[in-house]
Amino acid sequence: MFIKMKIIDKFSTRNPMISFEIFPPKADYPVNTIYNTIDELYGLNPDFMSVTYGAGGSTKDKTVEISSYIQNKYNLTSIAHVTCISSTKNEIDNILASLKDSNVHNVLALRGDFPKDADANVFPEDGFRNSVELIEYFKSNSDLCVGAACYPEKHPDAKDLDADIDFLKRKVDVGADFLTTQMFFDNEVFYDFHEKIQKKGINVPVIAGIMPLLNKNQIKTIKNLTGNSIPKKLRRILDKYEDNPEALKEAGMSYAISQIIDLLSWGVDGIHIYTMNKPSTAKMILGSISAIRSVLTNESK
Repeated sequence: MFIKMKIIDKFSTRNPMISFEIFPPKADYPVNTIYNTIDELYGLNPDFMSVTYGAGGSTKDKTVEISSYIQNKYNLTSIAHVTCISSTKNEIDNILASLKDSNVHNVLALRGDFPKDADANVFPEDGFRNSVELIEYFKSNSDLCVGAACYPEKHPDAKDLDADIDFLKRKVDVGADFLTTQMFFDNEVFYDFHEKIQKKGINVPVIAGIMPLLNKNQIKTIKNLTGNSIPKKLRRILDKYEDNPEALKEAGMSYAISQIIDLLSWGVDGIHIYTMNKPSTAKMILGSISAIRSVLTNESK
C-alpha cells in the first residue's frame, strides 16, 4: 500500500527534515545507472529525495522517471524539479499527467536557466515568464505540494536582496508550500535572511541547502553559477589544502558537518544535502550527526 505523503505534511511529524538531492545520469547513459545510488541513499533513512536535472537543464525527461522509482519502489517521498522557462502550458500539462500516473505528489517549481544563446526577453506565447506563474499554475491545476527555491545571498539575476525577497513573497502568496535554499557557506547569512523573510510575512518552512566543498573544480563552478560568498574560515581551509585533494576533501566535509550541527542547534526546519550522487558523502554526514538528529527527532514528537 502506497502512502500519499506530501512534503508539507511531514513537517508536523518529522522536524527537522533530512533530505538528499540527486541528478539523473548524463543523456547518453542509461537511467538505471542512478538506481544503485538511490538504493544506498535510501538506506540512510532520509525524509525525502529530490531529483533535479543534469547540467544546463539536460536530462529533464528522466526526472519524473527517477522520482517515480524512488516513490514506488521504496514508498519514499520524492520531489521532482520542474522548470518552465521554455515550456508551453501544454508541456507542463503533460508533466502534470506524468506525475499523477507515477504517484509523485511533490514538485519544486523553478524558472530554470535560459537556453544557450536564447533571448531572455522572448517567451513561448503560451508559456511562463517566471516561477511565480508556474507555482500559480500548479496550484490551480493540481493538488501537488509545491516547493520553491530561495536565495540567502539573492538570486544572481535579482537587483538586490530586498527585491529578491519581495519576489519570494510573491511565490509564497500564490501557494508555495515550503522553501529550499540555494547552497550557502555562512550560517549567519542564512540566519539574517530568515529574519528578513519573516519580517516580510513569509512563514512557510525553510529547508537549508548544504553542499560540502570537496575539490577545487567544484569551488570554481559554484562561485561562477551562484555568486556565493566564501567566508574567511572556509577560505583559509581551501587555500591551505588546495594542493592536497585528500586533505581538502576531509576538511571540506568537516566544515559542512559543523554547518549542519549549528543549523540543527539553531532550530532549522530541515537540511537538504546536495549529494552530487555520492552516497559516501551523505553517509559520512549522517553518521556524524546521528545522535543530534535522534535527540531533535524525539523532541519533535
